[in-house]
Amino acid sequence: MDDERIWAFEESLWTADALHYQNSIDDDCLMVLPTPPYVMGGPEAVEAVTHTPRWASVDLTDRRVARPEEGLIVVAYHARAERAGETYQAHCTSTYRRIAHEEWRVVQHQQTPPLALAG
Repeated sequence: MDDERIWAFEESLWTADALHYQNSIDDDCLMVLPTPPYVMGGPEAVEAVTHTPRWASVDLTDRRVARPEEGLIVVAYHARAERAGETYQAHCTSTYRRIAHEEWRVVQHQQTPPLALAG
């Protein structure tokens, strides 16, 4: 998967409907998010997204892509998402594995919101 397609896919995970999200997350996926239950597997993440409003827009910056081996892609970036007057920011990672020709699934995702500065 080329970089342009990678970033379009990652953006779609923030903004597309719950069915798209469900079809993109591997059953064996592990996620760490900044809200309870914090650590979850693929089915739990899909269920959580089903009941959460999707983001209207997302801007992904500080983008990094690694391809440690054939059929495996790791991305890292900063996300700024918005919906209905709400803004969310986090540093994120996702890992994809190829399951068939041109068919990829997320097997890992993590979000870390900005940490408060020590004063």
